[in-house]
Amino acid sequence: MTSRPDYVLPLDLDEPRREGTWNVRTLLDNTRADRPSRRTALVARELARYNIDIAALSETRLPGEGQLSELGGGYTFYWSGRSEKERREAGVGFAIKTDLVSKLASLPRGINDRLMTLKLPLGQNKNVTIISVYAPTMTNPQETKDKFYEELDHLISSIPIAEKVIILGDLNARVGTDHQTWNGILGHHGVGKCNSNGVLLLKMHGLLITNTFYRLPMRKRTSWMHPRSKHWHLIDYVITRKRDRQDIKVTKAMCGAECWTDHRLIVAKVKLRIQP
Repeated sequence: MTSRPDYVLPLDLDEPRREGTWNVRTLLDNTRADRPSRRTALVARELARYNIDIAALSETRLPGEGQLSELGGGYTFYWSGRSEKERREAGVGFAIKTDLVSKLASLPRGINDRLMTLKLPLGQNKNVTIISVYAPTMTNPQETKDKFYEELDHLISSIPIAEKVIILGDLNARVGTDHQTWNGILGHHGVGKCNSNGVLLLKMHGLLITNTFYRLPMRKRTSWMHPRSKHWHLIDYVITRKRDRQDIKVTKAMCGAECWTDHRLIVAKVKLRIQP
């Protein structure tokens, strides 16, 4: 990782940003595939097509911590994963428009292969922390899932309550439609039934699941198709604090984004406001 920028510029709060989350399944290049471009170049092309400023990437599977710039694609990639010698089934990262990198308060920080943070300055001594996450699947042992949510809980608790938080990623959780029980956390436009991972997520600091607050066609609300049942589910999220709901203007799935993954790109239009 390179050192932090020598200067910091606040983000233009009058300009809405487009933030995304995408489970890319892997960023490792297959040297035996008949593919002319690196996977990062192909991802950068799709992010540019949808004009994404910052995207959280999950299941990257890249080793260790690192970064690279796709000069032609206009994005700089950062990632956090397990070491080269370990089995890598997770991995998280960020793809950031290269012209925004100079505005970072600090470079993205890897916590482990499932959590990575990015702090952005908002001016007036305020910041927003973006967390890129990739949660264990339902088939993982319960202790693995509990450990992940404990680490995520600790990370959120470490962020000053006055500062903004946006969580982006594949939570491998279904939160369902019970907006009455989870009033203020779930909106009226959830999908399907809640599972045990969903309960763990819904209990996290009373955060707001923005995906469920917008009346959209079902294909714009779902992010992943089960390989056996062929049913579409919502497991990739944009999450923020309750009080900051107005910062997120819309969250929706992009059905036309193309790469080798079976997940849809989720995009949120964000207009950050500083609370007095």
